[in-house]
Amino acid sequence: MKKIIVTTTINEPTKATKLYNSIPDWDFLVVGDTKTPHESYNNYNYLHPCDQEKLDKPLSDMIGWKCIQRRNMGFLYAIKNNYDIIATVDDDNIPYDTWGNLFDSRTSVNCYSSDVGFFDPLSVTPYSNLWHRGFPLQYVHKKNIVKKTPNKVVKEFDVQANLWDGDPDIDAVCRMIYAPECKFDPDMEWFTTTDLAPFNSQNTILKRNALKYYFMFPGVGRMDDIFGSYVLQKKGFNVVYGPPTVYQDRNDHDLTVDMKKEYVGYENVKDITNSLDFIPMDAYNRYVQLTTNT
Repeated sequence: MKKIIVTTTINEPTKATKLYNSIPDWDFLVVGDTKTPHESYNNYNYLHPCDQEKLDKPLSDMIGWKCIQRRNMGFLYAIKNNYDIIATVDDDNIPYDTWGNLFDSRTSVNCYSSDVGFFDPLSVTPYSNLWHRGFPLQYVHKKNIVKKTPNKVVKEFDVQANLWDGDPDIDAVCRMIYAPECKFDPDMEWFTTTDLAPFNSQNTILKRNALKYYFMFPGVGRMDDIFGSYVLQKKGFNVVYGPPTVYQDRNDHDLTVDMKKEYVGYENVKDITNSLDFIPMDAYNRYVQLTTNT
């Protein structure tokens, strides 16, 4: 089984990237951008901007430069090189020794649902005052009203979304209010949902067939991976959430700028069950054409 970790960065190698590069049984791919210090990655499996254009220039042009969505070119590389398991990580998420442990399909998982059609993964943790980036703000006041079904067996995971200690993946509004520093239970139970639920691109593992339809959308600010998570679930792929396997030493952010970049999500995510009209789909359609023909 071939496994690869994919990240994007414009930084010098970080503590996280150095650790990912040394994890046994996983290949590691750094997707460069025009601002990336290319020479610093001579000893890495590095996808130079020129190499990305050779993969598919039309898709590269649609994505554009100086954006985290360059990672899509790494996903395309993984599909074309016949990887079975693909992890997507950020360069400020420092992996624990438990990182990369795959969900065991024999494990019973808790399953949750809500009355609003959306499930917040943080609602069933000790940090239920917080909410995952991309959960509809309009439903935050109801997000902790969930129903638990009897434990069930998930025969196969399509997406494994592990949580994150430190500064968690919450939206700018939530971060402005709480400014949290989290420490999740490393022995927490796995869980899933029958509703739509957000997951991110910073500490997530996908099976090959799911990655063919997972895409970080350009042109939608900080909703790139969130829209990708919802689109993937609407196609029928399942998600299991599990224990924290990274510490997020979050890069500096201007929260007001983050909030502006998240606005398209605040306004539209609540309608995603019925419509995708607010998501630009041209680059996604190109990506799916390329991956599903491979």
